[in-house]
Amino acid sequence: MNQAAVGRRGARYKWEVLALLWVAYLLNQADRQVFNVVLPLIREDLGLSDVAIGSIATIFNLFYAVLVPIGGLVGDRFSRKWIVTGSILFWSVATMFTGLCNGFLMLVMMRSIATGGGEAFFGPANYSLLAQYHERTRAFAMSIHQTAYYIGIIISGYAAGYIGQLWGWRSAFYVFGSIGVIHGIVMIFRLKDKRDPATEATPEAAVGATPETAAATPDSATRAAAPRARLTDGFRLVFTTPTALILTVCFAGLIFVLTGYLTWMPTYLFERFDMDLSGAGFHSMFYTHLFAFFGVLLAGRLSDRLGRLHPAWRMAMQGFGLLAAVPFILLMGNSATLWVIYVGFAGFGFARAFFDANTYTVLYDVIPPRYHSSASSLMMMIGFGIGALAPVVLGAVKQAVGLSFGISMLAVVWLICGAGMVLGAKLFYLKDYNKIDHEQ
Repeated sequence: MNQAAVGRRGARYKWEVLALLWVAYLLNQADRQVFNVVLPLIREDLGLSDVAIGSIATIFNLFYAVLVPIGGLVGDRFSRKWIVTGSILFWSVATMFTGLCNGFLMLVMMRSIATGGGEAFFGPANYSLLAQYHERTRAFAMSIHQTAYYIGIIISGYAAGYIGQLWGWRSAFYVFGSIGVIHGIVMIFRLKDKRDPATEATPEAAVGATPETAAATPDSATRAAAPRARLTDGFRLVFTTPTALILTVCFAGLIFVLTGYLTWMPTYLFERFDMDLSGAGFHSMFYTHLFAFFGVLLAGRLSDRLGRLHPAWRMAMQGFGLLAAVPFILLMGNSATLWVIYVGFAGFGFARAFFDANTYTVLYDVIPPRYHSSASSLMMMIGFGIGALAPVVLGAVKQAVGLSFGISMLAVVWLICGAGMVLGAKLFYLKDYNKIDHEQ
């Protein structure tokens, strides 16, 4: 096969990789949201309090946060194909077993520890593998990939509620978990690791190699001799790179708000507006994630274009997105009219997409490639560690003063984070960006 044909096949395959990872990420988010949608049925069936229910979601995110750095270290050292594939199989089986739970302790074990543990290894390797295959199209590919998050939650929001009402909450876990197992098997056969041509010698090159040609191309030997990435090095880079540190702190604020929203919004509509479970699950997720779907595609295109003109625009877009979402969060928490709340959902989703589209692109712009997995794992550890507090905090606020106040207070978090991102883009981004060799 000639070089041009190999290049065309490689160009096509990177989009197949995106498709495989897109479906995996969709199932990842759908499996998470199943619990939030059927939460009222679980609470009634097992006799759990609001704080207990919130604690299960909190423990899930905390366990995820603790394990994700290990996932990042493994993702920098071993086959990302097998890490991603093994993760989806593990958490899908754990999701199926969640349907067998009969009390708080079993839910914590299966939902928080087993499912959260499986997902912790997925994120860093998933994003790193996608970034390896997409260099010039990275922001756009990341944006398409992010749409899986929105579609997965919309599908789960309706389907889990419908299945739960029709056959019981346990069946929802069985159905979604089994679909994940099937896709994991597909990935075993179709997903491949990205090989670095500089580290591989073709048979022709091996036959014709001479000391002179070897000396003229030392890069492969240098890379082969380079020590493996250390987790502490990736962590150190995040804490000593102002752009990465600001992004990490604000990512934690993003996850805090999103986790609180995803956990409690279906219950909010179910209780306040007397919706049935499938309706509450659908409406609480549909408008937000439909508008986020279109927002992230727009943001991804803008990011690639503006980023070529001035890379700092990517981080500034994130900050403006959070600031624009603030009034819509207040609408969500304070209106007594459903259509106004739906407008709040839509604006909230569209605005937050400008953060989503740029998160890993911004991080990878200021962190050397060999530390991408470990750096992203630290960001996720801090993000989900802080975000883990949202379900139990809002559960306590719900019992004390009502869920409306709890939702409204989330606006303050994004107001602070949005301002921090805009300032970070202005003061630090270019300095950190210019430290990295962006020639691929």
